[in-house]
Amino acid sequence: MLMNKFSRRELVSKLSGGLGSVALAGMLADEKGFAAAVKKAVPNAPPAPVTFPNFKPKAKANIVLFMVGGPSQMDMFDPKPALLKYQGQRPASVDLRTERTTGGLLPSPFEFKQYGRGGVHVSSLLPNLASVIDEICVIKSMYTYNPTHTPARSLFHTGNIAATRPSWGSWISYGLGTENKDLPGFVVLSPGGGGGGLARSGFLPARHQGTYFDDSMIEPDKMIRYLQNKDLDKEKQRQQLDLIQALNQEHQQSFGQDEYLEGRIQSMETAYSMQFAATDAFDIRKESEAVRESYGDTPFAHGCLLARRLVERGVRTVHVYYGPGQPWDDHSKINKNLAERCPDMDKASAALIRDLKQRGLLDETIVTWGGEFGRTPVSESGDGRDHNPYGFTMWMAGGGVKGGMSYGETDEFGFKSVEKAVSIHDLHATMLNQMGIDHLKLTYRYAGRDFRLTDVYGEVIRDIIT
Repeated sequence: MLMNKFSRRELVSKLSGGLGSVALAGMLADEKGFAAAVKKAVPNAPPAPVTFPNFKPKAKANIVLFMVGGPSQMDMFDPKPALLKYQGQRPASVDLRTERTTGGLLPSPFEFKQYGRGGVHVSSLLPNLASVIDEICVIKSMYTYNPTHTPARSLFHTGNIAATRPSWGSWISYGLGTENKDLPGFVVLSPGGGGGGLARSGFLPARHQGTYFDDSMIEPDKMIRYLQNKDLDKEKQRQQLDLIQALNQEHQQSFGQDEYLEGRIQSMETAYSMQFAATDAFDIRKESEAVRESYGDTPFAHGCLLARRLVERGVRTVHVYYGPGQPWDDHSKINKNLAERCPDMDKASAALIRDLKQRGLLDETIVTWGGEFGRTPVSESGDGRDHNPYGFTMWMAGGGVKGGMSYGETDEFGFKSVEKAVSIHDLHATMLNQMGIDHLKLTYRYAGRDFRLTDVYGEVIRDIIT
């Protein structure tokens, strides 16, 4: 029996959905015919479609720590003494267009000190990141093209403000494939398991889409819905899936190639493998008490620890969202909010860097921290800051990125990039470069032209890489 309820022929009839699979049903009537049909119809996971890496990579995985809403650079990494000197004033150099009505200059109340061999400025909000600053390159001169959350967030993730393009995790999956066929190659971790569609595969084959998981949980069976099949054992599930895949392949051979069907076929294989692999990989309770304590016990801490466990097992890209909602969107009460929020983020982010380094993984893993934009040096509502796309801070660590240094500068008030400006496309080009990919060559033909993650822009930031 193929299953505990139906004969093979009955199951073919139920699963074929009226496709008229007479020939296939005949082949499946005996064990040899069934095995032959499955072997012919169910291929192994498809290889990477293009010949990447182009050159020897420094990194083989990347982790993104995304601060949803836009963190304040002048309160964390970019001190501006002039804010205090000209407090409440509105000099001509800061009279830039903002999304909302803003007032005069608002100084940061947080103390800055210099740390590490490069004397990198870090705020008192971030003592843990200060302790690992020699592994970090702080990029102070980031800029983006849109001051609104949704398009700016889309630009960060896809290289375009359009909400339909492939995410960078999908591009990497398309170019490099995965090192672990039992787990998704692109994973997104967030409280509630959502991410606003920022892990879409767009026009790339559907199998490269990111897979969302809820990092507010620590039990794999709660984090991943329907993880275990309580009715069928592993062998019977494999037989059932083989038959379904054979029928899918026969349907495709009759009606032509369909990338969505191919994506579904591959997702079924991944789902089958994940019920066994994910039970181990996603269970942070298997970590020692000391390791778990070093990260903390919050959704973001769980996500950072899971990110290490996943790249350790060959997952290519992991995005960890600090959420839910837009917690870093501090239009009011910013000083209070940062003082409450930063300890969690600081502890887990620094623990991730230490843990990766201790395990020999930091050299081959790029960690990128930031949001869709920064905050203004001028006040909103008296004690908040508006969106700032003109100049903000992100940082990178590991994967051949130079640590213990700052790169670029904003103006004296921290509003606009004025030295060694870095665009989102430059960031993408650099990350791909470290993974052995020439960003100009990672393309996909769609709607009559070649698309790429960096669109028609992007320069590798050579000064920050080894």
